[in-house]
Amino acid sequence: MMMSDSKKKLTQKDVAELAGVSQAIVSHVVNETDKAIPEATRQRVLKAMDELSYIPNKAARSLRGQKSYAIACIVPDITNAFFPAFLRGIQSVADSHDYDLIIYDSNTSDVKELHYVRTLGCGHVDGAVAVLFHRDQRIVADLLDKGIHLVTLEQGCPEPDCWLHDVVYVDDINAARKAVSYLIQLGHARIGILSGTAGTPPYRNRLLGYSQALADHGLSFDDLYVRNGDYTEKGGYLEMQALLDLPVKPSALFAANDLMAIGAMLAVQNEGLRVPQDIAIIGFDDIPAAKLVNPRLTTVAQFQDQIGQQAAAILFDRLCGQVSGQPRCVEMPFEIVIREST
Repeated sequence: MMMSDSKKKLTQKDVAELAGVSQAIVSHVVNETDKAIPEATRQRVLKAMDELSYIPNKAARSLRGQKSYAIACIVPDITNAFFPAFLRGIQSVADSHDYDLIIYDSNTSDVKELHYVRTLGCGHVDGAVAVLFHRDQRIVADLLDKGIHLVTLEQGCPEPDCWLHDVVYVDDINAARKAVSYLIQLGHARIGILSGTAGTPPYRNRLLGYSQALADHGLSFDDLYVRNGDYTEKGGYLEMQALLDLPVKPSALFAANDLMAIGAMLAVQNEGLRVPQDIAIIGFDDIPAAKLVNPRLTTVAQFQDQIGQQAAAILFDRLCGQVSGQPRCVEMPFEIVIREST
């Protein structure tokens, strides 16, 4: 049976005829293989593609250009409200380069994280943005040796001779230090902390910032006021209950992320206590829910969308050959957002 004209498969020749250019020009625009093509011509080709609803065959592009036209992102917990905006930022940059985005959720598992990092080296992607809680430098080095570009999100700037790839980071230690200092400046001397899952980078850095703030103001570090949690609302609730059971309760709390802070607020309120009158609470991340709880949560804003965009932009600088040489380490801003919970 002959295929009707309405169902005929569109080709680059169709795009070329509508745009009034050669098929070679269309191929260069689609595959980004000739930077000398005038912008007006490129826009005419893109307009023709849009009018025809022409979608390039990425599998064919991959065979011709030895590229997959896909990048990946590894996150430790896709259900954590920090990551949707982060991923959206990466997606926006990938879309602008006509790349697909593959997302891997390690669920904070070292086994899964290692498996996904190894998967990146199988040639299915050209590069990746990753949040690695259980880094294996040998596997990362092997990945880079295979030509897979990598950008990681860190909780602080690593030592220059300790990173092999591009890095974006927020200074978690300083951010936590300032958050706890703010509580101390409000007059609090008994400050608890929900520090997160032991051994993870946020746990280490935010606990260190907490201890530094206490030392800055001449306050002693008390293990009784340190609880871990697991970065979840339930974890925050349970660990806050343990703090409330102490003979001398903390008058304020710093939580290493907003989900634990929100769980802690609920535990406080269920005990018939008030936030912030009885216990002030500050979180970390400024997820959307921070503005919806009652009282609204004071927190450390990290601007996740901007972080994702920056990480992806750095990655595509490498993929497009605009940057080469030594790894870069780019610091991203944070801000203490003061609301009613303190």
